[in-house]
Amino acid sequence: MDDQPVLDPLAALRVLGDPATDVYLTGTVFLDIIFTGLDRAPVRGTESWARGMGSSPGGIANMATALARLGLRTTLAAAFGDDMYGDYCWDSLRNGEGIDLTLSRRVPGWHSPVTVSMAYEGERTMVSHGHQAPPPEEAVPTCPPPARAAVAALGHRGHEGEGDPDWIADAASSGTLIFADVGWDETGRWDPEDLAGLRHCAAFLPNAAEAMNYTRTTTPRQAARRLAELVPLAVVTLGTDGACAVDSATGETAEVPALDVAALDPTGAGDVFVAGFVTGTLAGWPLTDRLAFASLCAALSVQEFGGSLSAPGWIEIASWWTQAKAYAGEVPTGLEALARYRFLEDLLPAGTRPWPLRRAVPTIGFRPAPS
Repeated sequence: MDDQPVLDPLAALRVLGDPATDVYLTGTVFLDIIFTGLDRAPVRGTESWARGMGSSPGGIANMATALARLGLRTTLAAAFGDDMYGDYCWDSLRNGEGIDLTLSRRVPGWHSPVTVSMAYEGERTMVSHGHQAPPPEEAVPTCPPPARAAVAALGHRGHEGEGDPDWIADAASSGTLIFADVGWDETGRWDPEDLAGLRHCAAFLPNAAEAMNYTRTTTPRQAARRLAELVPLAVVTLGTDGACAVDSATGETAEVPALDVAALDPTGAGDVFVAGFVTGTLAGWPLTDRLAFASLCAALSVQEFGGSLSAPGWIEIASWWTQAKAYAGEVPTGLEALARYRFLEDLLPAGTRPWPLRRAVPTIGFRPAPS
């Protein structure tokens, strides 16, 4: 990958003295193995063959890759195994995507966590395996480096860096905008106390099921309004129905429908949505445009294998916009989409060379051919 992104969405805002990092992330990196082309859920006692397979870095790597591909300077603090899976993930993120791994570490004798994802009927089922990484030999700073924004995982404590809000207050007090997401609570408790870190956050972006479970409401929109009492901006993703948001600071509400696309693999779509929304927020876009852009990024990602390497870059977004304009009158809702995404017209690169993004492939690497 080239050192310079195709487009820097924050170029007009950058001034001398800005932090070197746009977005700071911490969490667990998995090796994802994705099976697609399954006609139905696997049945106990039988063998199912998938028509497609891909491998890519997963977990927190999904969001890190999506942010980097949108031109944001991304720093990731994570543990990597010293096995071949760890080698692959490290190389893919640092050398392939240009993500800053200075705060990450390689752990001798620790194997990389692995997730197997099976996509069928528009959804996916995942099975993961891994162990908590041993603590680092050197003390870890209690506050992350200066950054415009950080994404924090709330909820019950899980893997490294997840569900642990200890650093959030320090980062927020230093001027970092904190965007919070949350994972599925397999305990079924959905304890509102797990969201205590929201008092330090600028925005919270759960999916509909998570939002309703935590707020004990019956609709996503009710949940968004309830969450807006806890955080300045509540954004609830609605899957194939789009997304809605409530800004308690201004009283503004917004909602956008999802784009109608043929989904191959929904793995990581939520992470890509968050990356798109963070990008629009840091760039100062209106709320509706941020929702629309995040939904577009997620829609483009589900048409490719994998979570991280399915994330679109600006060339993919520009290509979609070109087609949307060309065929707006020939497809249902085409004219509505044209109006909704008109803000892209002055933003997207024109006449740039193709940017060949890495995509998920069945194996993590091939041996070089003998000379």
